[in-house]
Amino acid sequence: MPRKPTTPTPAADPAALTAALALQRQAHRARPMPTLRERQADLRTLARFVREQRDAMAAAISADYAQRSRHETLLMEVGPALAAIRHAAKHLPQWMKVQARGVDRLTFGMGDNRVIPQPLGVVGVIVPWNFPLNLSWIPLSCIFAAGNRAMVKLSEKSPHFARLLVERLPSYFPAEKLQVFADPGGLGPAFSQLPFDHLLFTGSSATGRAVMAAAAHNLCPVTLELGGRSPAIVCDDFDTGTAADRIGFVKFLNAGQVCTTVDHVYVPRRQLPAFVEQLRASVPRRYPRLDTPDYTSIIDHAAYRRLRDTLKDATARGAHVEPLLQPAFDDAAHRIAPHLVLDAPADCLLLQREIFGPILPVLPYDDLDDVLERINDGPRPLALYPFSHKAARIERIIDRTMSGGVTVNDALMHVGQEDLPFGGVGDSGMGHYHGVEGFMTFSKLRPVFTQARFATTALLSPPYGAVADKLLKLMLR
Repeated sequence: MPRKPTTPTPAADPAALTAALALQRQAHRARPMPTLRERQADLRTLARFVREQRDAMAAAISADYAQRSRHETLLMEVGPALAAIRHAAKHLPQWMKVQARGVDRLTFGMGDNRVIPQPLGVVGVIVPWNFPLNLSWIPLSCIFAAGNRAMVKLSEKSPHFARLLVERLPSYFPAEKLQVFADPGGLGPAFSQLPFDHLLFTGSSATGRAVMAAAAHNLCPVTLELGGRSPAIVCDDFDTGTAADRIGFVKFLNAGQVCTTVDHVYVPRRQLPAFVEQLRASVPRRYPRLDTPDYTSIIDHAAYRRLRDTLKDATARGAHVEPLLQPAFDDAAHRIAPHLVLDAPADCLLLQREIFGPILPVLPYDDLDDVLERINDGPRPLALYPFSHKAARIERIIDRTMSGGVTVNDALMHVGQEDLPFGGVGDSGMGHYHGVEGFMTFSKLRPVFTQARFATTALLSPPYGAVADKLLKLMLR
């Protein structure tokens, strides 16, 4: 059974943040190297919270959205969180091992080298609204596996979920191990300015720049997981219907509010009609009406208005905008039906910034090299999704572009592989976590050299003579 809270629920204000950091830093100093058993216990508690609070969390997240598919919460939040915890618990004994390294005997004598992965201390985590459980718990699985303590700030757009965690999580973890903070609005800058030992931020590129600037004052290392207009490329050897089916499934999950979703898709010109027809057929099968409980609302009216404005902009610029369900909009529930956009001009808003909604621009092409040039002319995307059965073609696409990650012949799947690192590059982020890369990110790989009783350095001290000359000759060869 969960134990009773030992400290009161923290208030969401800058003073509470400072006090929480001081408490956790003091606890880290008192116990800087948690044992394997202690870390595994933390991981088990993380998993137990998810299992015991699963339904309550799904309901809270849905309330924050106005309507969020329960199955999508289980599929994209609960399942991945538990998988990450299982992976960390299974591999933690190996990750924690001290690494013996070879020694350059000529330079350092007969000593020994080793690398000790040590906890950094207190890690800050800034969580966005779109996957608040996934993007809290997967980082925490890495942070606790590495032996750290954590402070988590949730989005102001997740008030129901934040309230649930603030009220219930203290029954599972003491404040000196984990504290979660609700944000009534405006708490982000104060959180970013705290002198954490590491800071993980997931969110927009614009906010990521501000977070990095704030952290720089403390020389706090950051991992930034940002957005990034991820393209799919359907090649002419791949079945058009299969590609459309897989891309449509991923694109309209969570109503497109996924940082790694397909932002837009390139399709060979002659296959464009078949691609569009497949989406026209498959979307109504998955979502027979706009108010189905399997389809998710846009997070709030501001985001809803932004998406409607981008559709109006595309139409005004001559694009063909096609809703795949009727009615296409529900103002009260801020829902937008899946949309296709054809003939979108390059200067329309849909092709200038991340869409983050259920709108898919379909872009015809004649030459694959032109597609690769267009991708390379823009900011580096968070993910890339090539569809081809020709290995040489896939390798060419991968070699000639850069992205945070790649899924071949599908979309999004690389994110759920716990033995693969997750992270962006350039405008889409920096640093990695998930699995062993997460353990390494939140650890200090501390090098230790132990000198032997006899060391060649004794022969390399003044007054230099013939022996030193010979040793230097060997070293400098």
